[in-house]
Amino acid sequence: MSALPLSDVRVLDLTRLLPGGFCSLLLADLGAEVLKVEDTGMGDYIRWAPPYYGDEEQQGLGTRSSLYLSLNRGKRSVRLDLKSDAGREVFLRLVESYDVVLDGFRPGVLDRLGVGYVRLREANPAIVVCAITGYGQDGPNAQRAGHDMNYLGLVGMLGLSGQVDGPPVPAAGQIADINGGLMAAFGVMAALHERRSSGEGQLVDISMADGALSWLAMVAGRYFCDGEVPVRGEGQLSGGALCYLPYEASDGWISCGALEPKFWAAFCAGVERPDLLEVQFEQPGSDAWKQVAEMFRSRSREEWRRFNDERDCCIEPILDLDEALDSELVRAREMVVEMEQPGIGSVRQLGVPVKMSRTPGDPTRPAPAFGEHTAEVLAEAGYSKQEVAAMLASGAAAGSEAREAGAEFRA
Repeated sequence: MSALPLSDVRVLDLTRLLPGGFCSLLLADLGAEVLKVEDTGMGDYIRWAPPYYGDEEQQGLGTRSSLYLSLNRGKRSVRLDLKSDAGREVFLRLVESYDVVLDGFRPGVLDRLGVGYVRLREANPAIVVCAITGYGQDGPNAQRAGHDMNYLGLVGMLGLSGQVDGPPVPAAGQIADINGGLMAAFGVMAALHERRSSGEGQLVDISMADGALSWLAMVAGRYFCDGEVPVRGEGQLSGGALCYLPYEASDGWISCGALEPKFWAAFCAGVERPDLLEVQFEQPGSDAWKQVAEMFRSRSREEWRRFNDERDCCIEPILDLDEALDSELVRAREMVVEMEQPGIGSVRQLGVPVKMSRTPGDPTRPAPAFGEHTAEVLAEAGYSKQEVAAMLASGAAAGSEAREAGAEFRA
């Protein structure tokens, strides 16, 4: 097998939790060398988030959290105190030989620490700095705290999710957070590509609110054209058409996605109801919708799956997570993989969603213990054994010995 596609990319990851972690996970799975730069206190908070593999008492090195493992395989970890002169000096020395810095702090935090974008450019003019924040580096909300639901609420997505007369309904996945990681990975790769011709790095400004708003491209496009404000539950793709809805089957739920006329016609022919051809886009609650809902309740999910095999009309069972992860589709696409994690053994995780024919990603490398590579990284940066020992003694850096770092978070 050829080398992984990003094997020549080196990333310093200052982020915590989900958005930055997902970005660097994508990069690491495709071969980038990702070094988690964690503080000498708790580090990445997600290390201490339950549930854990094994007993909670064994959580000392921060590698038993299932959430942490899901985002941090294939990375290394160094612990530095960026508030100390020695810690900053180490980080700036690392920047000289790395390609990317991922920043997940609010705007201005790295500047106050003395390692903001201007200072990083002085250390390495080719550095690509990707800042992932809720609302971007400027604008009225730049310093505002937020979470996924807040971002979705402010850009109009949450307000369009749910039934007409019901409350807004949050999604099961963190849309803005995950999309922020995706946008960051895309922005980093675009900046690295441009650097090949210019020789210069740049600042990539990722706002999770911006990214979530981009998911409404077609909804906003329609509004820009006709000026009609969409209403929750009334859009064709968001609960307003009986041909594109979840329906209750006799033993669970079914998704009906027969949006194109040919798919709806195939459904109508299969249930021997040609009279339904003309009601494809009627709203839920209509007499036609009630008739369709009754038909779906008359068969099981498996019967509807076989129906779709024969008719090809975009009708599929709605699976619980355990069913989905054990499905033929997920197995065939290698979207559940096993990795060996030291101290735990075999751990199942989601696979790499980007499939490459010649240089596929590698999701099997373990996640690092808290500060596992501190001494190794300092030595690679040119520090002597005596200098490494002095930094560890002073607290400017830390290894993986501090077993109670996450005790407060876990409690």
